[in-house]
Formats: sequence, structure tokens, C-alpha cells
Amino acid sequence: MTVFHFFNCAILTFGPHAVYYSATPLSEYDTLGTSIKAAVVYLATALVKLICLATFLKVSESDSFDPYQEFLKALIGFIDVAGLYFALTQLTHRNISQNHKFQAVGLGWAFADSVLHRLAPLWVGARGLEFTWDYILQGLEANANLVLSISLAALGSLM
Repeated sequence: MTVFHFFNCAILTFGPHAVYYSATPLSEYDTLGTSIKAAVVYLATALVKLICLATFLKVSESDSFDPYQEFLKALIGFIDVAGLYFALTQLTHRNISQNHKFQAVGLGWAFADSVLHRLAPLWVGARGLEFTWDYILQGLEANANLVLSISLAALGSLM
């Protein structure tokens, strides 16, 4: 039963990405390479964010509000926007329209985010002995993140 729960949660987490790719004209225009390039850019930006967070932010002993630390967190958060803009403008894309390019980049970005943040917890936790709703909620969160990533890519393509 635990393997069944794992497969249900994995399909809920990663299935909408495959459905979106096959249901839209992205599969007809062969934009898989663009999505893979966007996923690689996401992995690079996640690594840069990780290094910046570990280098510039300090761990506070108290729960007091530090405006400088919060400003740094917000500034480091813009690395995602810069990476998405780089993926939209600087990567070489085959002869695809702007409409399909932002969809392919957003899909690759969202899939890489799902793999990076949800695959290991899903693999370790969803195969456990007891049922929890946490992994189903992670799958729903991945679906919301898919919409967010494609919307952010659409916004970035308008710039």
C-alpha cells in the first residue's frame, strides 16, 4: 500500500507537467530542448542562491526583526527573476514563437523546481508505513508552482 501512495503522490506532483507539455502545442514544436535548458538554468540559479544565502545571511539567536537581513533575503530572491530572464532572452531557442518560448521555459523551470524540492522528500516519506496528507499537499503545491512559473515566465517575456 505504501508504494501505491508513493506512485499516487508522484503522479500528482509530476504528472501535470507532462500533461501540460502534451496538451499544448509545445510537443508539436519540439520544445523539449528549451525546457531542459531552462531546467539547467534553474539548477544554476538555485546553486547561486544557496551560496549567497549561506555566505551573506547570518543565523540570529533571537527572533528580532533585522531589516538588513530581510533586505538581503529579498535581494537574493531576485536571483530567480534574473535567471528566468536569462533563460528567456539569452538561451538559443529553435524557431519557436515567443508564445511557445515562455511556456517551454516556464515548464522547464517548474519541473526543475519540483524535482529539486519535492522528489527526495517524496521518495523518503511517501513510502513510509503510515498515510499522511503532507505529500498530497506537496503535489498540489507543485501544481500551483507550475502555474506560478509559467505566469512569471509570461511576465518576463513581456519585458
